[in-house]
Amino acid sequence: MKFLANENFPGPSVQKLRANGFDVRYNCEDFPSISDKAVLELAILEKRTVLTHDRDYGELVFRYGFRPEKGVVYFRLEDYLPHEPGEITLRLLSSNDFQMLGFFTVVDGWDNMRQRKIP
Repeated sequence: MKFLANENFPGPSVQKLRANGFDVRYNCEDFPSISDKAVLELAILEKRTVLTHDRDYGELVFRYGFRPEKGVVYFRLEDYLPHEPGEITLRLLSSNDFQMLGFFTVVDGWDNMRQRKIP
């Protein structure tokens, strides 16, 4: 599985995913300050799942028609430690109830997420 971590996704979470064998491109390292639209275009081109804390991705997907086939995971977390989004991602990937590909996923906490199929 390949990910594209937005700039607002914490570096320790990126390292956690990489340490567990995942291919993660990180905007802070590769494409600092690119637009959200450019992030989605890159994710579509490289077939990567977007990891973000930015709610604007929902609007880009559902209002403006971007179709990232590998999905988007939007972390809507209030208080968290920098490594926790990575740990939550690993937990989701190990769950039988979770399907990332083709879905816009909103994560509200360790045990609370909802998904909507990307049209």
